[in-house]
Amino acid sequence: MIAAFQAPDGTDRAPGGARRARRRSFLVAVAAALLAGVASAPTPLPASALQLTVVTWGGAYGRASAKAWFEPFTEATGTQITVEDYNGGLAQIRAQVDIGAVHWDVVDMDLADAVRGCDEGLLEVVDRTLLAPAPDGTPADDDFVPETLTECGIGTSFWSTIYAYNRNDYPDDKPSTMADFFDLERFPGSRGMQRSPQPNLELALIGDGVPIDQVYAMLDTPEGIDRAFRKLESIKDQIVWWEAGAQPPQMLADGQVAMTTAWNGRIFNAQVLENQPFEIVWDGQVLGMGQIVVVAGTPNLEAAEAFVSFISTADRLAAISQYISYGPTRYSAMPMVDRHLETGIDMRPHMPTYPDNLARALRDDFQWWSDHRDELNERFSAWLAR
Repeated sequence: MIAAFQAPDGTDRAPGGARRARRRSFLVAVAAALLAGVASAPTPLPASALQLTVVTWGGAYGRASAKAWFEPFTEATGTQITVEDYNGGLAQIRAQVDIGAVHWDVVDMDLADAVRGCDEGLLEVVDRTLLAPAPDGTPADDDFVPETLTECGIGTSFWSTIYAYNRNDYPDDKPSTMADFFDLERFPGSRGMQRSPQPNLELALIGDGVPIDQVYAMLDTPEGIDRAFRKLESIKDQIVWWEAGAQPPQMLADGQVAMTTAWNGRIFNAQVLENQPFEIVWDGQVLGMGQIVVVAGTPNLEAAEAFVSFISTADRLAAISQYISYGPTRYSAMPMVDRHLETGIDMRPHMPTYPDNLARALRDDFQWWSDHRDELNERFSAWLAR
């Protein structure tokens, strides 16, 4: 696991003692409000801590985050949260930090970007002593699933890239494996895929028969990269590209595609809230994880770290599963996953971490993508243009 306080060059990037003491007393007040069950009156906070800009993915996940995290934090502390949408990457954060004009405080990003942003000094180092223990007293370091705590980030939820289809399109022979997604002869129709090499290269190799546990070893070779692109090439003329998470369920509903990759929570919401006849194929799912990070140089550091501390408790991490089918990253939170608040559906079988769904899952290798993203983005763009 990545060290908690040391930068990649070995220097200590932890905040100074005075600032840490100030943060701790601020967080004690927030924790007291939380333990009281989200106080009816806001906990008194410094005037500088009453505004916070949180940047996150929109759509169904954004709405779930607001209900599970943003609104309860405001109720507990009085801190007003401004939410901005995020489409991934580090470019905007890098620009803010480079010119010393940081206006994003907290960002919900994928793990590879969190690791890379930390390496570049774009993110604050997490003080793990500010993380609450599990309800039974287990220290946070032991309660979080391995590799969900990084130097600058706190894992919030497991989600996955799956593929889904409209069952009306395949009433008899139904797709059930990743290989079926690439089989245009047996399962004709257009395919939706994200306009990104990640995780399309992994899906292509799984669809081409590479064992799950050998996918990244294969991608570590020029031959493996070539093989993945050849597999994508085999369906390229049938691919409809998507960029925003709301697009895949809409493309399925409109009949624009017969199958599409998607984030599992978006398909779940379409199934249960819109009654769409969609089926998720879990075979070959690529399991990812969201991380909450604090932008380096934020003028609202106290509020940002209080927010991170607040939402990383077991009950808050479990709370998001009441709204969307993403699973918590703390062991103590997993038994708290229960039912969908609006429909009463048992959420456990819909989680990417449910044992049956995990049977042939690939866990995203965040370090591999942190090391290779730029070169593969270039190659993918060139391949798209051909």
